[in-house]
Amino acid sequence: MNHVDLPLWVTIPGTLLLVFGGLLVLIGSAGLVKLEHFYARMHPPTMGTTLGTGCVLITSMLVSSALEQRPVIHEILITVFVVMSAPVSAMLLMRAAVYREHRKRPEPTQPLDDIGGTIPPRD
Repeated sequence: MNHVDLPLWVTIPGTLLLVFGGLLVLIGSAGLVKLEHFYARMHPPTMGTTLGTGCVLITSMLVSSALEQRPVIHEILITVFVVMSAPVSAMLLMRAAVYREHRKRPEPTQPLDDIGGTIPPRD
C-alpha cells in the first residue's frame, strides 16, 4: 500500500468523524440486542445507519477532496439515499407490525372506549 500524507485539516476531523460514526453504529447495535420490544428495537439501528453512515461519508468526502485536490461530492448522493430510505423502511416495518398485531386480536364482544377498555352497558 502506498504511503500518503494527508493534511492535518483532513486527518483530525476525519478521524473524529470515523470514531463518532463507529460509536453510533455500536450503540445502535447494542440497542438492537438489548431492547426487548419490537417497537423499541426500531429506533437504534435506524439512528446508527443514518448518522453513522453520514459520518463515514463526510470523512470520505474530506479525504477524497484532499487527495484529488478538488471538491469531491459524489457521496452526497449516497447520503441523500440513505437519509431518505432508512426512516421510510423503518416506518414500513412499524406499520406492518401494527397491522400484524391488529389482526391477532379477537373481535371485542362489547364496544371499546378510547383506552381499550370495554364500555359498560347502559341501564
